[in-house]
Amino acid sequence: AAHIVQDAGRRGRDERRVRLRRWRASAMDQGRDPCPYRILDDVGGAFAMGAGGGSIYHAVRGWRNSPAGERMRGVTTAVKARAPVLGGNFAVWGLLFASFDCSFAAVRRKEDPWNSIAAGAATGGVLSARLGLRAMTKNALVGGALLALIEGGSIYITQKLTQASNEQMNKTRAAPPPVTSTLNGTGAWLDTANMVDASRASFDVNAAAADVYTDNAYKDNLRA
Repeated sequence: AAHIVQDAGRRGRDERRVRLRRWRASAMDQGRDPCPYRILDDVGGAFAMGAGGGSIYHAVRGWRNSPAGERMRGVTTAVKARAPVLGGNFAVWGLLFASFDCSFAAVRRKEDPWNSIAAGAATGGVLSARLGLRAMTKNALVGGALLALIEGGSIYITQKLTQASNEQMNKTRAAPPPVTSTLNGTGAWLDTANMVDASRASFDVNAAAADVYTDNAYKDNLRA
């Protein structure tokens, strides 16, 4: 009985390891860092975004609110005082969002947009927890809706770019080279304008596209 229990436990651990490897592989396939490295990446990116944007915003404010002759000092003071604060706020949001995203992915064992949408809703609710249940619910809905729009837009743009890339590849496919052969020891050229396929439909391989079955003239011959 003890051996049976040990074997069952060993199989369970092996299955969990396999599921964990598949989950990490799916994250890498989507071009994202695996957890928990994703948390550090999101925190750093969010801080850089907040600090950079805050520097521009507070530089403009410091310039406008400073008297003549003191504008550069006002810009420097405003950026030093407020830009890191905004960067820290962004970093807190990134930390919560990435933590929830990794948690949902670990629980569901799946990488899809629903993790990001749920993480956005949870982040909005946690950040407004001090304002009461009503504010938490409102901000959770807003956060989930914003992430749904972002994920939906990302999927739409990716599909459009992929479709445009495929269409461009089909348009730029090179035509096949002229067909030659040696007949009875002579270097005679084949008459490619009178070639036929198994259905006895004629086509010109040199005038057709790379795939002769997409050539309009060939299609017309098949209809006829």
